[in-house]
Amino acid sequence: MTARTEPAQAESDAPARPPLVRELLLVAGLFLVYKLGRQLATGHTAEAFRNARHVWDWERALRLPDEGAVQSLLLHGDTLVHVANTYYAVVHFPATAAFLVWLYLRRPGHYVRARRALAAVTGAALVLHLLFPLAPPRMLGATGLVDTARVFGPSVYGPPRADQLSNQFAAMPSLHFGWALMLAIGLILATRSRLRWLWLLHPLVTLLVIVGTANHYWLDVIVAAALLGLALAVIHLPRRTPGVVPRGRPAMRRRAAEQQELVGAGR
Repeated sequence: MTARTEPAQAESDAPARPPLVRELLLVAGLFLVYKLGRQLATGHTAEAFRNARHVWDWERALRLPDEGAVQSLLLHGDTLVHVANTYYAVVHFPATAAFLVWLYLRRPGHYVRARRALAAVTGAALVLHLLFPLAPPRMLGATGLVDTARVFGPSVYGPPRADQLSNQFAAMPSLHFGWALMLAIGLILATRSRLRWLWLLHPLVTLLVIVGTANHYWLDVIVAAALLGLALAVIHLPRRTPGVVPRGRPAMRRRAAEQQELVGAGR
């Protein structure tokens, strides 16, 4: 190897960043499909409530915790429940978008896997929303739960019959939780800080919020986690190019260059 070829190899040590315009279109498409796809499941009110009663009965048969126990914690004060409603309303999309932007700019290899996993989970969720419309627990009288967003605000939903922007009968799986869990896993894998495990607080808080505000059942969360686990099991990080040395490690690059020179000298 000559000095002339070393800079070129040093520049190729990181995974290639996908084209920006293509990624903007793909991510915008992901969010658009998320919003528009849910509209396809509207008009199944009776089936959604029937499924809700089944889910509630299944949870009791499985001895899962009562969602009401979480909600009672939020209802100790107006401020706490208002914060929970706000978290549900405003954190979901911006946090996921910021996560993807940061990975794209700083960890392109991890970005590709995260974007693919989010797309796979979202696509599977939309199919399940169509096959299994589900009314959230806040709509099911048998739960005894309060619609905290309607009572305390802020709310992102209008009356179900008049709401043309979202499908409120798409509770299972919870993409709020699935996306939050992907954010935490992605940042834990992409960073090396000792504090990186604190990112798990985001899906934990999201879990308490979506259950405590009566927007989701425990089973919605379990199904979302299972779909994400399946997606991550089949979607792998891009393989590093053979012979490429990680950027930021000059000593390793020098050793690689010396080995290449020795190989060339023995020919």
